Amino acid sequence: MSSQHIFTGRLQSPFHPRIAELDSLNTWHNWAGYSSAEALYCEDMEYFAIRNSTGVFDITPMTKYRITGKDALNFLDRLVTRDMKKIKPGRVAYAVWCDDQGQVMDDGTIFHLREGEYRLCSQERHFAWLKAASIGFDVTLKEETADVAALAVQGPTSYSILKNMGVSGLEELKPFGLIHNEFSGSELMISRTGFTGDLGYELWISPDKAIELWDSLFEAGKEYGIRAIGTHALGLARKEAAYLAPFEDFLPAETTVRTGRTRSPLELGLDWLVDFSKENFNGRKALLKEKENGSKWNLVKLDIEGNKTADHSYIYAHEKNNKSEIGFITSAAWSPICKQNIALGTVRSPHGKPGDTVWVEIYYQREMHWNRVMAEASIVDKPFWFPARRGKTPPDPF
Repeated sequence: MSSQHIFTGRLQSPFHPRIAELDSLNTWHNWAGYSSAEALYCEDMEYFAIRNSTGVFDITPMTKYRITGKDALNFLDRLVTRDMKKIKPGRVAYAVWCDDQGQVMDDGTIFHLREGEYRLCSQERHFAWLKAASIGFDVTLKEETADVAALAVQGPTSYSILKNMGVSGLEELKPFGLIHNEFSGSELMISRTGFTGDLGYELWISPDKAIELWDSLFEAGKEYGIRAIGTHALGLARKEAAYLAPFEDFLPAETTVRTGRTRSPLELGLDWLVDFSKENFNGRKALLKEKENGSKWNLVKLDIEGNKTADHSYIYAHEKNNKSEIGFITSAAWSPICKQNIALGTVRSPHGKPGDTVWVEIYYQREMHWNRVMAEASIVDKPFWFPARRGKTPPDPF
C-alpha cells in the first residue's frame, strides 16, 4: 500500500493574504479548522477602532448552512424556539435551538435570504444534528462555510465607509435586515448584524471576490479610521454588549459529560426567544415544565466595584459568613468605553434579580503574590453598552 499524506493543518480564509500582511504579533488560533488572528498589532487599538471608527473582522470560519426546500420554514420553526414564521424575506433572526431536554445546543443567526431560502450561521458545527432533525421534512441542507467569504464591519463610521464604497440601500436598512448589491459581477449581501453591540454590518460574498472586496472596503475607509481587528478586540466588545459566547457563558448540550452543566434558554435570559404559542419545537415539553416549576439558574449581568477583573470568580450572597457560593462568573472584563468592571455570570435561583447586590471573590496576582478581594456587585438588567446609533435608521454619516 502506497503512503498518502493527510493534510492536518489549518485552513486559510480567502482574506488571509491581506490579514497576514497586517499581522505583526503572530498570535493565531484555531476557529472551526481555520486560522484566525487573536490580535494583529495591538488589541487595545483594535478595540478602540470598533468603538471610535470601524473594525473589520474576518468571519469566514463561522459555520454556515444553506436550508432550502418546500418544508424549509416548517423545519426551522420545528428546530428553534422562536416563531420563524414572523421572519420575512430580507430579515435576520437571532435564535437558539435545544435538545429534547430543553438544553441549549447553540445559538446563532438565521438569514431569510429569499422566499423559502435560509442560511443558518453558528459557531459550532451541527450538520449531523440538523440532518437528524430534518427527517420527515422536504428540505435540502448544504454545508456552505467554505463557499461564502464574510467580513464583519463594525463601528460608528461603518455606514459612511460602505456608502463611500458605493453600497446602495443602506439608508433604509434596519437592524437585522439584509440587502443584496452587485459587486464586480458577483452578488454581495449586506446584513445589519454583528457581535459588537454597535452600529455595524456584515458582508457576504463569493470567495473568488474576497480580496477585491477587502481592497475596495479599505480604500473606501482610509479616511474613516478603518482597521483590521482580531478576536480579542471583538471579544471585549461582545462582553460590553452582554452577548453570550458558547464554551464561555454556556456549554452546548452535545459537548457535556456531567449532568447539570448545560443551560436552558430560560436560564440564559433568553426567555424572549421561546414562543410557547407554537405547538411544537425541540425541547418544548421540558421548557414548559421549567417555566411552571421555575429555573435552577439565572444569568446575571454584573457591575462590579473596583478595577480587578473577575475572571473565573465565585459569586456569594454576602460579603462574609457565607455557607457556600451561589454561582460563578463566566465572562469578565474592564470596559474602557463604559469605565466599568463588568461581568456575566450564572447564579442559583432565587438569586439573580436586577437591582440585587452580590459579592464576587476576586483573586489577582501582583509580582508573583496572589491577593484576594471581596468586591460588591450590582445586578443590572441592560447591556453595558447600547449606543443610540446601534438602532438609528438611517445612521448618522461621518
